[in-house]
Amino acid sequence: MPTTDTYAPSSTGQTLPDAALAAVAGLCEVTERYLSMIENGQRTPSPKVLARIAAELEVPVSALLSDEPPAKPTRSLTAAPDISRALLGDNSARTRSTAGPTELRERVEAAWCTWQTSEARFTEVEEVLPTLIADVEHSVRVHRTVSSPAIRRGVLRVAADLYGLLRSYCRRTGRLDLSLMAADRARRAAEDADDPIRMAAAHWNLGHCLLGQGGEGAQEAEDVARLAIEDLHSVPDSTEKAAMQGALELVCVVAEAQRKKWWDARARLTVKATPLGKRAGDSNTMWTVFGPTNIHLHALSIEMLAGQSAEGLRLADAVDISRLPSRERQFTFTLDLARCYDLRRDDAAVLVHLLTLEELSSQDMIRSALAVDMVTGLLQRVRPIYRRQVSDLAARLGIG
Repeated sequence: MPTTDTYAPSSTGQTLPDAALAAVAGLCEVTERYLSMIENGQRTPSPKVLARIAAELEVPVSALLSDEPPAKPTRSLTAAPDISRALLGDNSARTRSTAGPTELRERVEAAWCTWQTSEARFTEVEEVLPTLIADVEHSVRVHRTVSSPAIRRGVLRVAADLYGLLRSYCRRTGRLDLSLMAADRARRAAEDADDPIRMAAAHWNLGHCLLGQGGEGAQEAEDVARLAIEDLHSVPDSTEKAAMQGALELVCVVAEAQRKKWWDARARLTVKATPLGKRAGDSNTMWTVFGPTNIHLHALSIEMLAGQSAEGLRLADAVDISRLPSRERQFTFTLDLARCYDLRRDDAAVLVHLLTLEELSSQDMIRSALAVDMVTGLLQRVRPIYRRQVSDLAARLGIG
């Protein structure tokens, strides 16, 4: 870390009370005196200690290095109004005819493919989702009573898959309320279809909604995933079962990491998820992208959350993201990698990976609080040789 950096306890300049100082010092494994000296600008902490302090105070690292609060995106980004209205019961976008399960499945799978692979995935799925939601929900109503059990089950499976996509879309656009609603609808559709693999996928979706809430949501996400894993025990062994069980184990891994149970998260990843990854291979069962490569991504995420940037970068060397079928997961990996370099204050490497993130998906980047925070941090501290590139990147993303 450059010796010119100074530590500021917060953007308000307030210091920690004595009791809080002692608690934070203990959690960060430093003495109270040393933490007090850091707080008063008399010592410069190592990247590892800085990351621990930021984690315990629940603020970004950049907030500890500046007297100014981090800038926010210049525009509000949320779910498209037409999608929100369709989810809340507006059927005005519905086509006149009643589509059958085969046609609807093709359309839902095409939407999923766009969502996972397109760099402009937000705008592209927003064009098709309102009509697709209306058509699927109308088809579910029509086939509830007048069709054969096979057709009804087929339509319900399609509905479960669509709601899984909507859970992901709504979460990424900041509508956690709609994301939870979509996850619940996916669960009900899967239960009505009596499809155990889709029921597991629905609980995986619900787990991710809860993880996005932070705090107590992590424990709730782990509870949901554990119950779903138990339900899978009665399902005959298959590659799909191994993939879904593994994806649910990863929900538990993330939940443990969010609760700072680093060793539990690492142990679960090694003992539970890795064997299932070997059985399932790099698959995309129920659009979970579970497999050995995704397991490596989670190993990196654990170390990033724990502030162990050196270990995170070592693990990243073993990851080949070209094997991932999802651009979103490629984005997540690169974001974690940029974060590890950010913890080490390696601004050149941070910039390189931020530019890679923009290439992968500028739409994802502007919706990522972590990416925006890193761009903002670079704007505040970057050396003159990189300032123009950082300023241009911020301008393209609308970050002021």
